[in-house]
Amino acid sequence: MKPFRTIYLLLVVLVVLPFAAIAQNKSPELDTSRFGDPSGIARGLQGDIYGVIKSINDKELVLDKTKFGVDTTIKLESATKYVRDGKAGKFDQLKVGDQVYAHVKTNKKTREMTAKKITSGVIPLPQ
Repeated sequence: MKPFRTIYLLLVVLVVLPFAAIAQNKSPELDTSRFGDPSGIARGLQGDIYGVIKSINDKELVLDKTKFGVDTTIKLESATKYVRDGKAGKFDQLKVGDQVYAHVKTNKKTREMTAKKITSGVIPLPQ
């Protein structure tokens, strides 16, 4: 029994370990999604609130299907910027059912969220 254990251990040391060392020295491919450019779309939208517009008027926007699990009301200001398909957009382009990302500023006392930028449509890759 001992000779088999010794042969098995010798086989592992001589065959398996060199392959493990080679695999660890390979640098990752930069074109793959896992190791892609960190300035991709997700990085640009990090921290924004995603949701589907449930109702909208000139003063506020109500989003459904947010990370909070409940309808989320976001106040709109005259300074709010709108981006549609990667270009400057207008408030009039938003409609119920649109999927949007809202970059908001939250009032610490009242917990009210005010939109600084609303992004909708197709989001292009960064150049």
